[in-house]
Amino acid sequence: MPDNQTNSPKNDATDSPASATRGKRLGEVAILFLRMGLTAFGGPAAHIALIEEECVRRRGWLSREHFLDLLGASNLIPGPTSTELVMHCGLQRAGWLGLFVAGVCFITPTAVIVGLLAAVYVQAGDLPAFEGLLQAVKPVVVIVVFQALFRLTRTAIRTVPTILLAGAAVLITYTGIPEVWILLLAGVVSAIVGRRWVLAMLAAVLSMPMKVVAMTSAATAITSVAVSSLFTYFLKTGAVIFGSGYVLFALLEGDLVQRYGWLTQAQLLDAIAVGQVTPGPVFTSATFIGYLLAGPTGAVVATFGIFLPAFLFTALSATLVRRVRNTPVARGFLDGVNAAAVALIAVVLYELTRSALVDLTMVAIAAISAVLILWLKVNSAWVIVGAAAIGLVL
Repeated sequence: MPDNQTNSPKNDATDSPASATRGKRLGEVAILFLRMGLTAFGGPAAHIALIEEECVRRRGWLSREHFLDLLGASNLIPGPTSTELVMHCGLQRAGWLGLFVAGVCFITPTAVIVGLLAAVYVQAGDLPAFEGLLQAVKPVVVIVVFQALFRLTRTAIRTVPTILLAGAAVLITYTGIPEVWILLLAGVVSAIVGRRWVLAMLAAVLSMPMKVVAMTSAATAITSVAVSSLFTYFLKTGAVIFGSGYVLFALLEGDLVQRYGWLTQAQLLDAIAVGQVTPGPVFTSATFIGYLLAGPTGAVVATFGIFLPAFLFTALSATLVRRVRNTPVARGFLDGVNAAAVALIAVVLYELTRSALVDLTMVAIAAISAVLILWLKVNSAWVIVGAAAIGLVL
């Protein structure tokens, strides 16, 4: 669908009446995100690319500019970014119930798959087939992310200040500064350059460290591996994690292996691997860990605990974005955040390309995927499924 069509008011489910009933829209949201929960391999960058393709380009549920605003908001709140972006899209299409349906439908298939794999793991102690699957899917993910990056760049980076901000964000990324601070800094600089609201923006940024410290300090030691303890731990973890699943894995290693001794290093690495090779959100590694520590009940409460904050933060951020997105200072801030977010996706694409195209077979898969997705316009979800099948065979 052409970009100028996505800006039409008729595509905004929260702002104007639509010909479809609310029930039909909820059904559309449920079907799309159930399918993505079953086929969206590749981690957050790939998920964002798929969401942009399905919700902006194919269906026109929201404009590319609004999509970037929601992506920026998702990056700035705790929790899994791509899952929160799914919830935002559900809200835009089918209202507040759509937010809940989208999140549940995206998370549930992955959680069920991870839970079943955890049961197999407990019995067999190994999951050898998935290494090949992950390796074969990576080249397709490279093409999917490249396609989305190209489209988002045209929307987010259109002026000299946004070009400079994006370049600076790429450079700062390699200093080890957390992504959330890069996004905030870009937003502040953009707002200052555009409207000179220095004190307001600085106050907002300076308040963030205090909030993060306050939330982090609440994560007190857990003395036993009980269902209630699992829920409490993962609820607190979901409320303080910014950035990618790699941030989550670093925290889990420090807490569950080093501090509490709930898992061995090998068990944690296996949980991380399962989170990487299954479709959907990588935060479902918590499902695997919950199963190892307390069986099926542990898997359920760990999953519920780690994702619950994402639903709450997404609802709050959606309300704020809708209220302030048209004010000059907020517009400048979001423009800076969006430019930095696109730059961070470019960094992820570079690292993913290095790890994916390791031999001629993987290069061939990437080339075929590029032809199918970029030229023949085949839905990327089916290309990913095909690559996964090839990986299992290989």
